[in-house]
Amino acid sequence: MLTPEEKTEIEAECARYVRKRSAVIEALKTLQRRRGWISDETVRDVADVLEMTPAEVDGVATFYSLIFRRPVGRHVILICDSVSCWTMGYDAIREHLQAKLRIRCGETSADGRFTLLPASCLGACDLAPAMMIDEELYGNLTPPKVDEILAKYP
Repeated sequence: MLTPEEKTEIEAECARYVRKRSAVIEALKTLQRRRGWISDETVRDVADVLEMTPAEVDGVATFYSLIFRRPVGRHVILICDSVSCWTMGYDAIREHLQAKLRIRCGETSADGRFTLLPASCLGACDLAPAMMIDEELYGNLTPPKVDEILAKYP
């Protein structure tokens, strides 16, 4: 069930569009920021507010890779696996992250701190290899630099 604040925020977003359903991505992003991920119940709630079917909302939610349909860690690490990052050391950085966090891509650390996900492109080819944690982009990565960066996230 949506809180009054969530509903108000979604309705404010709807006001920016001619059709309510056009706000579906923003509604999902709003709820994900508040809840961490998008559950089946959340899909139904969004569908009700936007006058869509749950299947339509789910279609949008599952199409976009940054809408999480299952729980994720407190911090989401997106590691770029584009050609540029791959040629500049993606494998070594991915292996270091997996060893350090004791997880594989697609998993969440046992302490719930990090989820590690591949990203097809972060748009930072000049900084390859690159990763993003939450909204922060990091580039020119080396294993020691990755360790320093991870230490900043509780």
